Amino acid sequence: MFDLKDIAQEDVHLFSYRELNILLDVNSGSIHVLDDAASDLFQAVMDKEDMDTIIDKYGEAAGQEAYQQLLAIQAEGLLGSKTDLDADSLLKEASYIKSLCLHVSHDCNLRCKYCFAGTGDFGGDRQLMSIDTAKKAIDFLLEASGPRPFCEVDFFGGEPLMNFDVVKDAVIYAKEASRKIGKEIRLTLTTNGMLLNEQVRRFLVEHKIKLVLSLDGRAEVNDFMRPTVSGRGSYERIIPNFQSMVEELDGMDYYLRGTYTKHNLDFSHDVEHMAGLGFRELSVEPVVAPEKEAYAISEEDFSALSEEYDRLVDLYLDYQQKGDPFNFFHFNINLEQGPCLSKRLRGCGAGFEYLAVTPRGDLYPCHQFVGQTEFCLGNVREGVKNKNISRTFKNTHIFNKKECPRCWVRFYCSGGCNANAYQQNGDLLTPYKTECLVQKKRLECAIYLKVKGMLNAEGEV
Repeated sequence: MFDLKDIAQEDVHLFSYRELNILLDVNSGSIHVLDDAASDLFQAVMDKEDMDTIIDKYGEAAGQEAYQQLLAIQAEGLLGSKTDLDADSLLKEASYIKSLCLHVSHDCNLRCKYCFAGTGDFGGDRQLMSIDTAKKAIDFLLEASGPRPFCEVDFFGGEPLMNFDVVKDAVIYAKEASRKIGKEIRLTLTTNGMLLNEQVRRFLVEHKIKLVLSLDGRAEVNDFMRPTVSGRGSYERIIPNFQSMVEELDGMDYYLRGTYTKHNLDFSHDVEHMAGLGFRELSVEPVVAPEKEAYAISEEDFSALSEEYDRLVDLYLDYQQKGDPFNFFHFNINLEQGPCLSKRLRGCGAGFEYLAVTPRGDLYPCHQFVGQTEFCLGNVREGVKNKNISRTFKNTHIFNKKECPRCWVRFYCSGGCNANAYQQNGDLLTPYKTECLVQKKRLECAIYLKVKGMLNAEGEV
């Protein structure tokens, strides 16, 4: 009886979350809320099962209504749609650098146990970037960005505020140099907050610098993983700094960025703690570490993590209902326009649109590859010399990753993080499995929250 044809399993995703049956058309990004009959009928079609059981379960009238509902969606081109993305054409397009991660400090005043940067030195000497190198990096970016009107610089470390004088001079130089050629450089700084004093805060606010503030949540969680050089906790020192900073930002862009590990699989309590402190822009992400590490997360932890994301959904809704909402980074999703087209195939653009710069001026695909000399692309004074690395990263799109073309989440995660894949599997084209599981779970949560919010606004739920 069913006329739905040529719908591939990888082009749709049907799931039930709480009270909603949600059908995602992967290629168009369209979302459909189905009643139980339509949901069961569609699942039966995808499983190539006998539809008579659905008719028996719901009755002839309900079965026909469900059938017509699905046919109408298909007639609109929003069910089992095909993608028009052409990876070969995109690969031929000219690439311009749009963003630099400026490592102004390869030193840090914390000794975080999970630090991929080797407690700040990235496996080398502890050193600070000179203002000359910072200026050369900015000049390189402005030239390599080609026709792009906007560029981005993220001051990074280690702890970048350990080199605050260079940060200040580089900010002034970046604004003046970009203005002279009719461009704009947007600035971000990532900090652990230890040096976030009044003078620093005033400068950051004055120059409208976006901030990533590192905090892992509850005091005992944060201090266990993020001690100072002397081994003492950092929480009591940084919380007042962060609260003062956010108050002075007065609505400007920031977010608290935490990491959860094996030691706090109940990370929703850390999100709740940060929200309770008054912070409203939050992100907590799973640690990526070798399995031998005691804090590493593995696939066996996914059941517990799934429950935590469910609890986080409840927490998110509770704060909304109280009229005091917070934003959780991984729950932000735009359903009106589908997946972001610029990131559908290749994610962040590491290696060809986004580069990291060491204190000496060496160029790497991103901050997580810094120190792995086989990935060095060149230097800010000479430009990109090893173009093969850029070509390699440009080719790490979803159609070249074995598992990705058949995965429903492909256009939202864009194949996952290349650095995580390489660290875990020694291969840029083999995604990190635990990351994949987490991506799928939190995307289902994000879709549910978005749909529920839209239905509430329309008075349908």
